[in-house]
Amino acid sequence: MTDAAQVRRAVRALFDPRGCDDPNPHYATLRDHGPVWRLPDGTVLLSRYAECDHLLRSPLFRMEDEAWMAERWPESLEHPAVHSLMAEMVNQNSPHHERLRRLVGRAFTPRRVAELRPAVAALVDGLIDDMAKRAVDGEPVDVMAHFALPLPITVIGELLGIPEEDRAWFGPRISAVTAAIEQPHSGPALLAADTATQELWERLEELVRLRTREPREDLVSTLIAAREADGDRLTRRELLANLVLLYSAGYETTSNLLGNGLATLVARPELLDRLRGEPERVGVWVEEMLRYAPPIPVASRWAGEDTVLGGLPIARGTQVVGLLAGANRDPARYSHPETFDPDRKRVPNLSFGAGAHYCLGAVLARMETELAFPALLSRFRTIGFASDEDLRPTMTSLSGYARLPLVLGC
Repeated sequence: MTDAAQVRRAVRALFDPRGCDDPNPHYATLRDHGPVWRLPDGTVLLSRYAECDHLLRSPLFRMEDEAWMAERWPESLEHPAVHSLMAEMVNQNSPHHERLRRLVGRAFTPRRVAELRPAVAALVDGLIDDMAKRAVDGEPVDVMAHFALPLPITVIGELLGIPEEDRAWFGPRISAVTAAIEQPHSGPALLAADTATQELWERLEELVRLRTREPREDLVSTLIAAREADGDRLTRRELLANLVLLYSAGYETTSNLLGNGLATLVARPELLDRLRGEPERVGVWVEEMLRYAPPIPVASRWAGEDTVLGGLPIARGTQVVGLLAGANRDPARYSHPETFDPDRKRVPNLSFGAGAHYCLGAVLARMETELAFPALLSRFRTIGFASDEDLRPTMTSLSGYARLPLVLGC
């Protein structure tokens, strides 16, 4: 089979709408036979670390912002979901991105995250108690539904100041919005996201009005009050859109990290036993989980001018997609990259991005995960995959698991 045929087959497998059980062999095929590959529609895929890192750091490659969308899919901007998405700071370029990040960052400091630590630890223990009750007599427990999702949803709800009784309402609507992110221009997913966005904005606006009258020590209150020395502050659209962003990013990334990391360890029981015996080293284990099974596997930019990448000419306006999960296993960057090794020399990975758009919530995601794993392994002496074929883990995207049924033994 020719290099081109191998690459085409790998691309089809990676982006199969039915999901991809193990994308890593396909990433390897791309790195070996087409590390900078142009698709028939002109989009360029990157799979090596060097090119992906350059994509994320170079100002030449720009976010797909409102101006870019207006040029290519102007009709999409009429949709509430896209209108909201284009006001998020992650979809802004300089200087707008720096302005929004400064304002939003004031409410998302390491100090504020550290203050949440005791509450997160208590929440972890409570969710584990609930799973222990469900696990009686060897009954499988879906760890995504009962731990990996409710933990970060509750934490980000607490951080934002969403009333506890409202958090269950937010979950499905945030999910509808995130489901449309990869296909924002048409289709039923976009229509569902439109409805969800309108409902989210209405509910968040009520909360903003309440916190304007009665401010508290929460993110919503802080974002309302945040302003620069010259009086610059978030507009209504920027405030509501970035609250949606913080809610969605605050749980999706962490839930994928928890699910992917746990599935990785359960597949290798010796790793479970080892981490159980060295909980004080959980930080380096989490870094290896991020590298080995990243919660954010791709990043997209467009070329702001003509350039060359990996020997391939790229014209201005070309969409370029970095396969970050493939870059994280690049043998040119990591020794024995297919091996999960918690003793690996600390070499930064791309799981939270790089450069100006490095993930604002990385500190929070790490904190939640570092509390979760030692607590899980301390409470459950055995953890294994459910053997029934109908209960097997299902990874419905390159990001993470939709279901992760496990047998938990106390």
